[in-house]
Amino acid sequence: MWARAVTVAALAAIAGGNFALQPALAWSVSPSAQSVAALNCTTFVDAASGNALLREGDCTARITPVSTFNIAVSLMGFDSGFLKDQHAPLLPYRESYRAWNKEWRRDMDPSQWISYSAVWYAQQVTQHIGRERFERYVQDFGYGNRDTGGDRSKDNGLTWSWVGSSLQISPDEQTKFLRKLVRKELPVSQHAHEQTARLLKVKDLPNGWQVFGKTGTGAPVGPDGKDDYSRSYGWFVGWATNGQRTIVFARLVQDETLIEGAAGPRTKEAFLRELPAQLAKL
Repeated sequence: MWARAVTVAALAAIAGGNFALQPALAWSVSPSAQSVAALNCTTFVDAASGNALLREGDCTARITPVSTFNIAVSLMGFDSGFLKDQHAPLLPYRESYRAWNKEWRRDMDPSQWISYSAVWYAQQVTQHIGRERFERYVQDFGYGNRDTGGDRSKDNGLTWSWVGSSLQISPDEQTKFLRKLVRKELPVSQHAHEQTARLLKVKDLPNGWQVFGKTGTGAPVGPDGKDDYSRSYGWFVGWATNGQRTIVFARLVQDETLIEGAAGPRTKEAFLRELPAQLAKL
């Protein structure tokens, strides 16, 4: 846990003020998930038919979901009854929580948790659910490699498996999971589906589309065993809908040099700039 805190502190120094805009977490990726080439993928899938509308890059490589997993945690929380709506429960921040990002050092409701990606809030949800039910949700969701074991010999899967640890997912698997979400086919209540969608609302586009999504930021482990900040990667996953058609998407971009700012927010902003024109083509 201490090593992870140091990792995030270092990335925060690199990202500077940009983390305040989108404090998506930055973590290590297991060495087995790395490749010499940068990991990049853009994929759009029609939610109704499941047909791939666009698929560029390596969309099969699995890496840690980091804060994109908060989508799944939200579904679990609402289904279990722990989460009530966008503003309840308001959970108190405690000094004992690991909150290296200053934006996390406050009481939070579900909407603030999703906005700030506060790991302590997600951990309160999963701990309330309990190990057995948490593991069953991940299995039933068919989420990535479904490995909730956590760090080897740490017995921390309930609170850390999605954070640079055992649980990994590919862009293709992200869209598969999201397609089930928007079609309300996941084994959770309708309330859980609807409330999670509300939390994920990003913006309205001028062409009548609404965009929902979640970012994630990470750094792979280099040959020296240290986090390689020059190869940070960013997730942005979600869906766009115009009321008649829904398209799920996943974008994964890995840097090839050291760049200021967290990769997840950069990926999101670049994606949103391109999205209206892209949707017009699909």
